[in-house]
Amino acid sequence: MVGTSSFLEVPIEEKDQSERVKIALRDAGNQLLLAQEDTTSLILPILKIETSKYQLSFEEELSFEPTMLVEAIASGFKKTSLPVNYRVEVIQCLDGEVAYSYEINASEEKTIIPCAGRFLPKGCYLINVRFLENKFELLTLRGGLYVLLLTTLLLTFLAFRKRKIAISSQEKDTKHTTLGSFRFYPDQHKLVKEAVVIGLSKKECELLEIFIARPNQVITRDELTKKVWEDNGVFVGRSLDTYISKLRKKLSQDTSIKLTNIHGVGYKLELHSS
Repeated sequence: MVGTSSFLEVPIEEKDQSERVKIALRDAGNQLLLAQEDTTSLILPILKIETSKYQLSFEEELSFEPTMLVEAIASGFKKTSLPVNYRVEVIQCLDGEVAYSYEINASEEKTIIPCAGRFLPKGCYLINVRFLENKFELLTLRGGLYVLLLTTLLLTFLAFRKRKIAISSQEKDTKHTTLGSFRFYPDQHKLVKEAVVIGLSKKECELLEIFIARPNQVITRDELTKKVWEDNGVFVGRSLDTYISKLRKKLSQDTSIKLTNIHGVGYKLELHSS
């Protein structure tokens, strides 16, 4: 009987995650209320309605712009170190219909945030958050740790094999642009310096293509955001500066290349003779 009782107990890690989710969602709810200058109405208890699904609700009706919700939940999850793969649905209490939904994924290309900008009308809403991956589930199964270990070894092997193939085939690939001591392969989203392959995200690649087409010229922030982010969902906060910073770090191995910030205007790719 002792063994059975122990097996049925909820793992400590899962309890901890559940508590952190509730803290993060309560914080997000508070931000939504404060945004509409509501400091008195209550946030109702956060409910865990399924294994990896939680519900946020409010005492009073409210109205909010979807971007507020996206940023509030992202901020709370970041503070509490929660998984970054999740789906959010705003449900109308009256008829159970979905008023707004979006999905955040660790892979930026899989993130879906429909165009916002329109306030949801004042009403009763339930905000459901479902985690697409529960990293604690394996811990509840006997032998889960071994499965995780084997998966990690397999992924490591596949990553090594992919890297080896990429390096061996790079000499045959002629579709590249020389940038200082780098070779830039836009179709493959990568920079190559000697035998080292430096991966680029889709947006890093798009930005670098723009800069390479116009070296030593100032390109405005408006032009960069329009060309890279237009029709690709919501442009939140300092996304451009974040990607420029990542790109600058990857190019820093070649001192003849600089991505310079032109204050209040934009950026310039400076190429100097070695």
